[in-house]
Amino acid sequence: MIQNKFDTIVQQLKSRVLCEVAKDYWDGTLEEKRHYIPKMISPGPKSTMRCCIYKERAIVEDRVHLALGGDKNNPNLLEVIEAACDQCPLGGITVTGLCRGCLAHRCEQACRVGAISFGPDLRCIIDKNKCVNCGMCMKACQFGAIINERRPCEAACKINAIHAREDGITEIDESKCVRCGQCSYSCPFGAIMDKSFITKCIDIIKGSENNTKYKTYMIVAPSITSQFHYAKLGQVISGIRMLGFSDVVEAALGADLVAYNEAGDLAEEGSCTSSCCPAFVEYVNKAFPTLKDKVSNNLSPMAAIARYIKSIDPTGKTVFVGPCIAKKMEMFREDSAPFVDCVITFEELEALIDSRGIDLTALEEKPLDNASYFGRIFARSGGLSDAVEQALKERGSDFKVQPVKASGLDQCRLALNQMKNGKLPGNFIEGMACPGGCIGGPACLTHELRDASMVDKYGHDAKEKTIKGAVESIMADPKIASNADLKSK
Repeated sequence: MIQNKFDTIVQQLKSRVLCEVAKDYWDGTLEEKRHYIPKMISPGPKSTMRCCIYKERAIVEDRVHLALGGDKNNPNLLEVIEAACDQCPLGGITVTGLCRGCLAHRCEQACRVGAISFGPDLRCIIDKNKCVNCGMCMKACQFGAIINERRPCEAACKINAIHAREDGITEIDESKCVRCGQCSYSCPFGAIMDKSFITKCIDIIKGSENNTKYKTYMIVAPSITSQFHYAKLGQVISGIRMLGFSDVVEAALGADLVAYNEAGDLAEEGSCTSSCCPAFVEYVNKAFPTLKDKVSNNLSPMAAIARYIKSIDPTGKTVFVGPCIAKKMEMFREDSAPFVDCVITFEELEALIDSRGIDLTALEEKPLDNASYFGRIFARSGGLSDAVEQALKERGSDFKVQPVKASGLDQCRLALNQMKNGKLPGNFIEGMACPGGCIGGPACLTHELRDASMVDKYGHDAKEKTIKGAVESIMADPKIASNADLKSK
């Protein structure tokens, strides 16, 4: 395995587990070999990253469990590997060694709960039994000596769905979590992992190999252009076909379709939010239920193009691949389930390719050219808004879209609060749960190399330059043509 396929060693370890599970599942030997995987993957006693080799193996065993679908009784797609979650401090407002014991004591004056006192050296002391972590003392300190020491997973979660149990283990609040997965990528110990459907994907491929009654279609997210940086995109498409897929289709074509219809919704309703990001939609449902009717009722690009594929090939099987964990949740939604058979991530696609010993760099390039420029730029923040504006022009509408581009759930919260209070400085919220859009998804191979300019270049490479040109054949299909038929039920 090429070491620089990923940003971190955590991703490499996760991929090794997925790869070994997939390899044995392909061969039909997983049941007999499953318990050997922890010994095979864990480093030797002298190189273990944990306190002992036994703990290392226990963590790998948990990863194998998640690679096979995880705890069926846990409704969340994200699970905490408790054995791996034991290194981070409990955190909170903390005084560092930078405290000078100054005379001003602005920190004490700023504290409203009387949690601050001073030692013989006049340095600040915070009573954790009184402190409410409001951060006022932190803001008041002129030396920056007081910090909010938060766990990386907790800091990454912008909706406060992460907290520590009494024993210090991280816990996910199901009532708040929207499965954005940012905590998963942010954990430096790999203690939070998403459930995998990699074996389900293999079953679909195996079924098409053994039963010619159906074809298999892989739907690739437009953010694929910023992934697999060690190979060309055309070689990745060849690799997907070598796995056993009959065809590869751009989710960006579904994005063209969604943009065209979302523009119609916006012109009709006057204001709305996007519906493309399942984590954003779930956030609205959980945190802003009064705004549910403001969410566009169009299917996401994934579901829209899967629906089209099913309309022309009812027996076909569709597998979506992208950087998104929340898409796995969307797969089970009532409006998407009839059309999307399986969802995997870029990390899991890499594991599938490695499990078959496919060297992407040695393959010839295969074309991928279904969508327009505007469908492809959905992968970055602002792309959806640009596409909706273009669709309004192509529809001949004089409605002017005034987009509010919310990238990351903290920005989404701000925009939704403004809409709720009638103070939104626009008429359309482009809601993306991940910073930067889909190119910032938690299951990207390379977060450090993400670049919106790569997405724009990919868009400019499209043969179709208009949205209408891309969706013309789809709109001609009588089963798909009506705008109402393309919407979520």
